[in-house]
Amino acid sequence: MAALPATFVPGFHDEAAVRRMRYNSLGKTGLQVSHLAFGGGALGNHYGSYSEEEAIAAVRQAIKQGVNYIDTAPWYGQGRSEEVLGKALQGVPRQAYYIGTKVARYDIEVSKMFDFSAEKTKWSIDHSLKLLGLDYVDVIQVHDIEFAPSLDMVLNETLPELEKAVQDGKARFIGVTGYPVSELKKAVEGSRIPISTILSYSRDTLIDSTLQEYIPFFQSKGVGVIEAAGPAMGLLTNGGPPDWHPASNELKEICAAAANFCKEQNVELGRLAMYHTLAQKGPAMHLVGMNNRELVRSNLDILQNGINDLEKQTLQEVKTRFFSKVSQGHWEGREIQEYWKKMETLQK
Repeated sequence: MAALPATFVPGFHDEAAVRRMRYNSLGKTGLQVSHLAFGGGALGNHYGSYSEEEAIAAVRQAIKQGVNYIDTAPWYGQGRSEEVLGKALQGVPRQAYYIGTKVARYDIEVSKMFDFSAEKTKWSIDHSLKLLGLDYVDVIQVHDIEFAPSLDMVLNETLPELEKAVQDGKARFIGVTGYPVSELKKAVEGSRIPISTILSYSRDTLIDSTLQEYIPFFQSKGVGVIEAAGPAMGLLTNGGPPDWHPASNELKEICAAAANFCKEQNVELGRLAMYHTLAQKGPAMHLVGMNNRELVRSNLDILQNGINDLEKQTLQEVKTRFFSKVSQGHWEGREIQEYWKKMETLQK
């Protein structure tokens, strides 16, 4: 049987489930993290309402089943995700999990959405720890670095404040996140402060494999790769994406057609998307948003048992019939252009 990770706590965990879990090295951090990780984005308000009681139960179930990494951020529900996690983690042994949060992205109001300043960063770290009810987080990350006025500000103002947080014992490792993988590479290359992790989302999916092109570089630098949003933030699900999803109409139409085909087969496209993503080599872990126990059960089932023959056949068909038609499976640049357009309007 598999060896038990450092996060295993006798009497708390389901030992058999933990032994079934796959654990990987997160770069040079020394952390052994679960291949499937808990995404706290679903505990915000970006994907609709949910039962807080059920979400808390889902967090605790996931940890007991061997999921040992939790991701969150102030942006997710403007603190709600961190607050709910703070409640969920009460009574859970601190040894049992690793947790990462972020700085720099905050408010729904465009003019207050981003702040990469040292002053705000320092405040944000302390506020996150208060909401989470923790003395420290394992990973502190700069959220969506592509929205900074310049990468220099991230390198010379935000990251040095995160370094101070590490020195003060408020965090253990530093990371950066973003949609354009090229920007994450630039940050790792340009930073005098060691960047231990990068978090890339929706770039290693059924419709976009951009992250795979950069993994050799990150591995050569000893940087742990965190992949998130295998279902592309709802785009690759039978239910479809939320209204705010930044993908082009053309891409949404192709994915909607694939989802309709899956419905006809009585197959969930989201399961196919997760199966594909979890099979990709390179990332140390795959984050997926979960706010109920059924999602935890389903994702663990995909990881441990794969998908059935009908699902495999359907997956091959959607790749051939629909996703082979995708000319551009990403939306890089669209959000940034829209953001700066709105900022310019506000400044007039």
